[in-house]
Amino acid sequence: MSEGTAPAAGDAASVADEAARERLLYLRSSIDNLDAALVHLLAERFKCTQQVGELKARHSLPPADPAREAAQIARLRRLAEEARLDPAFAEKFLNFIIGEVVQHHRAIADRAVTSGGGEAKGSATAAS
Repeated sequence: MSEGTAPAAGDAASVADEAARERLLYLRSSIDNLDAALVHLLAERFKCTQQVGELKARHSLPPADPAREAAQIARLRRLAEEARLDPAFAEKFLNFIIGEVVQHHRAIADRAVTSGGGEAKGSATAAS
């Protein structure tokens, strides 16, 4: 190798590094957009589950529904497999959400009992 070729190799590496940085920024921007969408989707989901919790409290239904939860986990695992997402990860994610929802439903039911069994009011948590 001559000395004249060394800068060219360095320039190529610099160009490759710049291209890699550009791609990294692009991918991170996409990830940021997806994270924002996930947060908004979760907020919408919790708005719905809040209403479910209030309905359950008004009708003295239990906060948890193990049969529904099992069906949802099985459904989500199938969806994850179709999407080429690790089904075990999808199940852990849904179990976390279910745990939060049940906790919210219990809080709503407790407030309904405390307020004399009337309609539960307010938000279970700031997450919804």
